This record gives sequence, structure tokens and C-alpha cells, in this order.
Amino acid sequence: MIDIKITENQLDITECLAVAQDLTSGGTATFIGTVRNITKNKPVIRLEYECYQPMAIKEMRKIAQNAVSLFSVQNIVIHHRTGILFPGDAAVIIVVNDGHRDAVFDACRFIIDTIKQTVPIWKKEVFEDGEEWVSAHP
Repeated sequence: MIDIKITENQLDITECLAVAQDLTSGGTATFIGTVRNITKNKPVIRLEYECYQPMAIKEMRKIAQNAVSLFSVQNIVIHHRTGILFPGDAAVIIVVNDGHRDAVFDACRFIIDTIKQTVPIWKKEVFEDGEEWVSAHP
């Protein structure tokens, strides 16, 4: 099972865990990427995420399918937030479950690393003295 979601609404780890739940799986790994309150020694006021949603969903699904093939995991949930986020908000939640702990840890790391490299999601960091676009992908 693969569940991909991009939303402007607050992300919910309980929802993600419920979607991924599978009684045949003995291990679950999660990654929650949150907004930091400081970057490059500068206080962060907010982040603004934008994406090209059809392509981003397609790319995240491809990443999840690759993770299933590479690590033989069963269930993957990837929920990513767009819009305005503040320090402490969850920007991305990834849940992977399967019968073996090594596989779920490895798959979770692969997914977040690949998302950051390939998915068309753009992040603007807003500081007291300006702003900067980062993490732009082709």
C-alpha cells in the first residue's frame, strides 16, 4: 500500500500511522520533518512551501515504488505540507512498515533523501531581514 498526499492542512502522525497499519508488519519507522526556528544563525519567521502538485505526487509515488522494490517493504505513507508553516510545524511525515526493522529504517531514509533531491517542491525561508528560496528541484 502506498499513500501519497500533499495538503495545506496540518499533518497528523496519528492519521499516517493508521493508514499504514498492517497486522502482518512487525516494524514501523517514521520520519517527521519539522520547521526549525533558526537557519544559518538567523531566526526563521516562517517557511512558505509551493509545489507543482501533479508532478510532485507522481514523483513521490515513483520514490515509494522504488523503496518497495529496493527494500521489500509493504506499506509507505508520504504526506507533505504546502503553504505557510511556522517553527514547530510538520512539513513532511513518512511512515514505512514491514516485518523487518532494518528495511523500514533504510527505506525511510531513502525516501526523505530522494524527495529532497528530486520532487518539485520549493521552500522559501522568511527571516526578519529578508527571504531566500531553497530546495528548488527541476
